[in-house]
Amino acid sequence: MSQAAFKGYISGMVQGVGFRFHTMQKAQQLYLTGYAENLADGRVCVYAEGEMNHLQNLVDWLEEGPPSANVSSITVEWQDYTGMNDFTIR
Repeated sequence: MSQAAFKGYISGMVQGVGFRFHTMQKAQQLYLTGYAENLADGRVCVYAEGEMNHLQNLVDWLEEGPPSANVSSITVEWQDYTGMNDFTIR
């Protein structure tokens, strides 16, 4: 299986609604590593690494987010795998 990574920028009502926590739970279910962090402009940035099919599953999930969120858009930048150890909230 090929290892890959992406950085996603999620816009909408995504801060203060548990978005990072739910993203971490989903990433852990998919055996992905990386992080989720709030950005000063109101977006959430998600960096994830792992198997390509699991990453695509997370991207698909991020397009909707948890029920408490309202995602208006997502931008994904595919990147090189670096080998992070876990998924954290920043």
